[in-house]
Amino acid sequence: MPEPTQLSKTINLKELTTLELAQALAERLAINERDWHRLKSNRPARAAEQAAAALVFLLKEQPEEALPRFQQASGWLDRSISAPPCPTHGHGK
Repeated sequence: MPEPTQLSKTINLKELTTLELAQALAERLAINERDWHRLKSNRPARAAEQAAAALVFLLKEQPEEALPRFQQASGWLDRSISAPPCPTHGHGK
């Protein structure tokens, strides 16, 4: 049996709305500043981040916000887009 501290952190997924689940997934998949350099060119990670964000907007009935994020996710997967250079390491420093 899990320890009480683990039990208190357990969330019953059936109690969450679909939007809340999507938001939690988007938060989990978002690339934070600490990991950006390591993951900036990781196509599956970048696609997952964008697709999860798109799903949140879709569930909020904001297709105009969802579509460009789905397109970004597709671009990462089909290699039609790439990571821009890091602004702190670029020219004009």
